[in-house]
Amino acid sequence: MAETPKLSVEKALQKIRSADGQKSRNERRDEEIDALDEEIKRMRAQRLRLEGHQQRSTKRK
Repeated sequence: MAETPKLSVEKALQKIRSADGQKSRNERRDEEIDALDEEIKRMRAQRLRLEGHQQRSTKRK
């Protein structure tokens, strides 16, 4: 039977934690990207409202 290399408990926990850390970092980036996308949508809607108000005000003059 072949010998399988055994990890110490500490090394095994470090590997698990590093994988979790990477996952949470990616999740945080995704959340930041989603927040920025929402901000972009909000700003575009605001710009369209402002442009609409400007067009209406120039027609009245």
